[in-house]
Amino acid sequence: MEDIKVTVVEFSDRKCFQMQYRCPLTGKKKTKATDVERDGSKKARRDAERAAGDWEKQLREGTYQDVSKITWSDFRTRYENEVLTSLAENTDAKVQGVFNSIESILSPARLRDLNADRLSHFQAKLRENGLAESTIASMLGHLRAVLNWAAKMGMIPKAPTIERPKRAKSSKMMKGRPITLEEFERMLDKVADVVTAELGEDAEATDIATRDQVIADWKFYLKGLWASGLRLGESLTLDWERPDRLRVDMDGKRPMLQIPAELEKGNQDRLLAMAPEFAVLLLGVPVEDRHGPVFQLRTRRGQRPSEWWVSRVVAKIGEKAGVKVDEKVKDGKKVIKYASAHDLRRSFGSRWAPRVMPQVLMELMRHESIETTLKYYVGQDAQRTADVLWAAHEKASNKSGNTAPVQAQTQQAPSAVSGNSDGACEVDRGGIEPPTHGFSVRCSTN
Repeated sequence: MEDIKVTVVEFSDRKCFQMQYRCPLTGKKKTKATDVERDGSKKARRDAERAAGDWEKQLREGTYQDVSKITWSDFRTRYENEVLTSLAENTDAKVQGVFNSIESILSPARLRDLNADRLSHFQAKLRENGLAESTIASMLGHLRAVLNWAAKMGMIPKAPTIERPKRAKSSKMMKGRPITLEEFERMLDKVADVVTAELGEDAEATDIATRDQVIADWKFYLKGLWASGLRLGESLTLDWERPDRLRVDMDGKRPMLQIPAELEKGNQDRLLAMAPEFAVLLLGVPVEDRHGPVFQLRTRRGQRPSEWWVSRVVAKIGEKAGVKVDEKVKDGKKVIKYASAHDLRRSFGSRWAPRVMPQVLMELMRHESIETTLKYYVGQDAQRTADVLWAAHEKASNKSGNTAPVQAQTQQAPSAVSGNSDGACEVDRGGIEPPTHGFSVRCSTN
């Protein structure tokens, strides 16, 4: 409708400027309020005229929809087609998860149903379902971006207010904890028991060599999580060759991780530093075996496993090893959380926190912001901080010829690596067969 002309009008009984046009089909006037208050200034008038121009453009192009009629289903489809297709896969998956939760909890018929009151109820239900405050905050952040886009496109008058959740006094920042080297080695010892049980009836029909290979692959995988700090999803997509996946890059001076543009928010290829102990682990794999996924895990049917299945198996290994990382009471019952894949990532971050500056740790952990790194990994271990302070104090005292006036009566924990008190990593090459994965990485948890 190219002959539509929207003008700005003022009514004495209205606080804001109004926009108005005459429908060429019915001849009736259509009026809509702007969000610009009539304060008598030239700027307010210009803002109102700009809003009228935007509405006129939408009407002429046929993209305008009455906000009262836009269904949630239509909005979700449009957002998926126009926005999510241009974002990284991980972001796409997270937003889809938010949409699914919205539909499960609120069941909105129309987009306008997502008002401040309903979104407050949404937060409460997420908390009631046991989600961590950090998870809720992340979900609301994605939802805020979605609704801001809807407002920008004129699909809602204004994005509703979303209150930022505050961490409850009794809640913990981490749902687990970093595990020790001794606990990790206990998990490795239980891999064979859990994997054999997972094979089930197939275990009887599986030849010993194949079964040993499956067990070795799982031990190699756990060592990879321990030494790399990879998230579970990242670890399962890590590849030796594919340019469209998170990939190992051995071509430069140092082994690196390469993230393709389609997986990055910035939409450009990016190189990431690889932890030295993980590089040592990968360099132990023969060159002829460096193809396909780095971690060759299989289900009992010989298929590539899902994230859910791998997560469950790792948690079973943690439970079999008796590695408890959290405990709480829910509905009057004690609930114990055993070591999971993410607790291995926490252990990685905890080991590296005292060795490097926060900015370096942020890149190593692939956090989106330095705040996340500071919140979870820097300054969390008071005993470790105290040890650093006392060491610096004693060093300064010795240089000045004075003796430290106070000697803490504590027994220093032995380093996990002989002769290596700073928590560096060494390689034990007498580990697990077959030879392709026949070594382990030992890192202290200092």
